[in-house]
This record gives sequence, C-alpha cells and structure tokens, in this order.
Amino acid sequence: MPYSFGDVVLVRFPFTNQIAFKQRPAVVVSSSPYNTSKPDVVIMAITSQVRIPSGFAEMLIADWQTANLLKPSAVKAVFATLEQSLILKKLGVLAPADQAALHRLIATALG
Repeated sequence: MPYSFGDVVLVRFPFTNQIAFKQRPAVVVSSSPYNTSKPDVVIMAITSQVRIPSGFAEMLIADWQTANLLKPSAVKAVFATLEQSLILKKLGVLAPADQAALHRLIATALG
C-alpha cells in the first residue's frame, strides 16, 4: 500500500533507547514519491498523553476523530524510519489543517 504524508498508521514504535518497542499510532511524514521509491517510511510518534499547553515541538491533533484516533492525541517530535512492511495497518489521515500544522512542527523541530 502506498503511504502519503499525513497518513496515520499503527506500528511497533521504537523507544529512543532502541531497547524496546510500543505499539502505537504514528503519522507518516515522508512524501509519497519517497514512499513509492523506497522500502521504508519516515514517521513521527503520536501519543494520547496530551499536555496543555503542548511542550516544545509537540502538536495537538485538532481533528483527532478524522484521523481515526481513539482519543485526543498529540504528535511528538520523535522520528523513526521503518520498513513499510512493519506497518500493522492504516488507521486514517490527518485533516488538512492538522497536516499544515504538522509541516510547521517539523520545521520547528528540525530548523
């Protein structure tokens, strides 16, 4: 299945220490051309541990229902690259306004 920027997927997301994984939703941040030419996909973590106000380089998903998430959630600036075959399933897609906010989050996180 070809994936696109803004797709919400279910994966076994690696902890930053690479010792363990946690099954969780993530959002695809690599482009469609990247995803069709490579066997992998670049993702960012999604958490239901929402902080108000959001921390640095975190983004509240305004329309979490459209993304087919179970509860209010946020994107964290934690990136991972996984083989596309490791994606368990596609859950949904971020709404256009949330995709625009995600572009801004990436720019903030990566400079």
